[in-house]
This record gives sequence, C-alpha cells and structure tokens, in this order.
Amino acid sequence: MSMFKWEVVDPQPGEAVAPNQRLAWGKTVGLGAQHVVAMFGATFVFPIVMGLDPNLAILFSGICTVLFLLVCNNKVPSYLGTSASFVAGVAAIRAQGGDSSDVTGAILVSGLVLLAVGVLVHFSGAGMINKVLPPAVTGAVVMLIGFNLAPVVATIYWPQDQWVALLTATFMVIAACLFPGFWSRIAVFLALIFGYLISWLFDGVFGMINSVLPGQNVDANGVAQPFDHDRVTWAGVKAADWVGFPSGKLADGVDVVHGPSFSLTFILLVLPGVIALIAENTGHVKAVAEMTGENLDPYMGRAIGADGAATALASLFGGSPTTTYAENIGVMGATRVYSTAAYYVAAAVAVLLGLCPKFGAIVSATPGGVLGGITVVLYGMIGLVGAKIWVENRVDFGNPVNMVGLAAGIIAGVGGVTLKITNDFSLSGIALGTILVIVYFHLVNTRGARSDRTSGEVTKVL
Repeated sequence: MSMFKWEVVDPQPGEAVAPNQRLAWGKTVGLGAQHVVAMFGATFVFPIVMGLDPNLAILFSGICTVLFLLVCNNKVPSYLGTSASFVAGVAAIRAQGGDSSDVTGAILVSGLVLLAVGVLVHFSGAGMINKVLPPAVTGAVVMLIGFNLAPVVATIYWPQDQWVALLTATFMVIAACLFPGFWSRIAVFLALIFGYLISWLFDGVFGMINSVLPGQNVDANGVAQPFDHDRVTWAGVKAADWVGFPSGKLADGVDVVHGPSFSLTFILLVLPGVIALIAENTGHVKAVAEMTGENLDPYMGRAIGADGAATALASLFGGSPTTTYAENIGVMGATRVYSTAAYYVAAAVAVLLGLCPKFGAIVSATPGGVLGGITVVLYGMIGLVGAKIWVENRVDFGNPVNMVGLAAGIIAGVGGVTLKITNDFSLSGIALGTILVIVYFHLVNTRGARSDRTSGEVTKVL
C-alpha cells in the first residue's frame, strides 16, 4: 500500500485513529491546523532568541516535518519545530563574536553528527544509546544546557522591560498550569499575545521606556546605550510584503537566507545539543509507541537520523535547528488521533505561513520584555527536563558514581568555567561541562554496575 493512502475512519468517542488512518479531510485539516498552533509559540520564539529569522524557521519546520514523515515511512507521527537545545550554544557563539553564519555552520555540523548517530542506531539497535548516554548523563547535559541560559535572560531580555517581563512570566505560569486542556498546551503562544497586548497598553498609558536594545544606539566602543523607545514598533511590519520568500537582513547584518561558515571552536559549543536531541527523539518515539500500542523501536534510528538531516538542511540555508515537539504529543494524547495525514496538513500550513513576510515581521517585532518573561520560564523548564529524566529513570544519587561523576561537569557548564588549551582555542561552558560529565561518569563507571554500600547488593547504574 502507498504511504499516501490512509484508511478513512469515523471513530466512536474515545476510539483512537492510527497513523495509517485518517478522518474526513475537513476534520483532518482542522487537526493539522491545531498542531501548528500547538508548536507555534516555541517555534517562533527560539529563532528570535537565537538571532535567526522566524519566518524561515516556520517555513523549514513544514519542509522538515515532511522529510521526517517520509524517512520514518509514515509510522511515527511528529511535527518538527525549532529546537531549544542549541540556544545556550548559540548565545556562547555570539558572546565570542560569532555571527549568524557561524551559528548555522555549527548547527549544521551538529545535524550531520545527529544523522550519523541515527544511522548507527538504525543498524546496531537502540540499546547502544543507553550504553554511551545513560539517563544519568543525558539528564545532566540537558540540565546544564537549560541553566546555562540564565545569564541570557538576566542580562539581555529582562532588563529591557522588567514589569512586562514579570507580568508575561506570571501569565505563562498560570496558563500552563491552570488553563484547561488544549489551552494549557499553547501557553507560550498565549503568553506571546498577552505580552504584546500589555506592551501596547503600557506604551499608551506610560509612554516610551528607557532601556538598552541589543545592537541599537551603540557608542564608539560598540556598547549599546539606553535610550527612549516604544515597546511595540511595527515599522518593519508595515514595510513587509504579504507574500514572498524570507529575505532581508538579520540584526547582525547577515542575510536572512545565508550560507554557513565553520569554526571548530563554535562547533564544540553547540555539539552538546546533539545529546539533548537524541534524548528528545528517543522519548518521542517511545511516547508515540506507548500511545498507539505499536512497536516503533525499528524506527528509532530513522527518527534520530531524520531529525539530524532536517537540522542540517534548515541550517544550510540559514534556518533554525529542528526537533520533535512535546506540544504535539499533547495534542495527540488529547484527541487520540495519531494520523500522519494531519501532520502533512500541518506542514502545508506552516509552509504557507513561512511565505508571508508580514506575518514573520509581526513576530520579529516582539518586545524584549515579552521575550524576557517567556524565556525566564522556558529556560528553567529546559533545565528541569534534565531532572525529570533522572526522576523517571530512578537515578540513584546515593551512588557516588552518579553524584560525584556528574557534579564537576554540571558546575563547569552552568558556571561558564573555561579551559584554555592554546592561545586560539579553549573549551568553556556547556562544551566543557558536557565533556566532563561524559568522561568522568564513564571513568568511574568502569563495569556499568557497582556494589550498593548499604545493602551489599549489586545495583545497576542508570
């Protein structure tokens, strides 16, 4: 049977729709649009905080979703949105003077590494992942990636408008935890709208704000100085076309659509994000398998490799890295519709949105205070996902292999410790932290198990 033939079903309430089935096209289109809304907030926010173009990001999210579905033979329903795993590495690249082409070059290499891992997993089996990257290590790396972003919020976004940031963060926390059903799953999107409205209201009531905007009002030493400005400025929105390919310049002067450049130093800064992507894709496949009741282990390598290929493809043209989205898993869990047909519709909708420059300009004009409120929550959530991995896998911190073996890497990564190797090359932050986590853990976990000191029993190290 062709991949593009789905069995049309009309399920009873509560009855699941399998990946190879679909509802009537009218309902399928509605579900596809719902998946776009679910991924919308994060997919647009993360390119902005990485200094990349949100229109190009959503355009490639649609293209890359189709690529993922094809590689996985329509067996793994998934939407590929913008990955947060590289945000910390990108911040480090820009802090060291790198521009957007350096960013996309480093991410492209990471995508190719992820693709190679996917191919290896496909032919050797999914078990190898836990041998090299057990949950103890994966959780530590994800944690240091998230918490390493704290200074970005504190020094760049939050100071632009602290009160808007505080109100936006408060709204996002309430929306994510207290709003019913589907509305809680699009808390980022709702917070984006809320922050926009609050900023517009503050402009009307309090007038301009005096704060620093990165890259604007720069003095002779290249340092941005505070100045009076509106919170919401739509000059770029008015100038943007309704229909067209993403174009123009990014904030650092690099073209929106651009080719990558490569630096070993910058590549090492973002490579730890590959570990997070492996964990995300593995978790996604396992979650879908549990929901659908199908054995998807044979597609684990395909899913990882497809995400790597998608990340490399998007970065080749200046786009953002991709990953599977938990938000869309939530939609599937709520609707019990796992039809891959809905994801093809979602991809088509995303491509159409990506070809509307005016729509992207609206998102690009998001006030800094709004981003401060959203990112202070999102970055913390990324870090806590690492703790979630530990809890779900029952990592035993009474065991010194886990406690001591991971400690140094986490502090080095979060604290920005630097190891100078030559005058032109050094390791710092998440790059150094990840290396220490992996090396120290495997250095002391020589047999993969050790005696429990209290019971004398042999306990598997997770």
